Amino acid sequence: MHSPINLPSRTITFRPDLQVMVVRWHTQADFAVVQADYAAMLAAAEASGFTNWLLDVRRRDRAAVERSAWVSQTFYPGAVAQLSPRRLRVAVLNSPALTAAFRTDPELQQHVAYSTDPARPYDIQLFADEGGAMSWLSPLLG
Repeated sequence: MHSPINLPSRTITFRPDLQVMVVRWHTQADFAVVQADYAAMLAAAEASGFTNWLLDVRRRDRAAVERSAWVSQTFYPGAVAQLSPRRLRVAVLNSPALTAAFRTDPELQQHVAYSTDPARPYDIQLFADEGGAMSWLSPLLG
């Protein structure tokens, strides 16, 4: 059985029935904390074998360009290498504020476009509702 993991900025829970790791942000955090929490997420994914992730960022009201750049160009490529040969699939559940920022901020648009490009060795999609996110993750399960 997988116990929840409480981190400074988020909580990780597991849905073994769906083979999905659910990560819910509960607060904003400094960049160093964010990086450490991402490392813990990757360690949890390796330990559990779950490469389908639901990232619930609805409690975040802003996205920093520096963090988006690090996640898209450093974290995800490193996670792909560590989780290989399994494919990383990430459904990102956004707040309306983040969705608006991703649509209107040119720098954030660049990082979102990079991360969601189908040519990447991982799959990322953005969602406004949890049901749609889980449905997107589910077809490749089992």
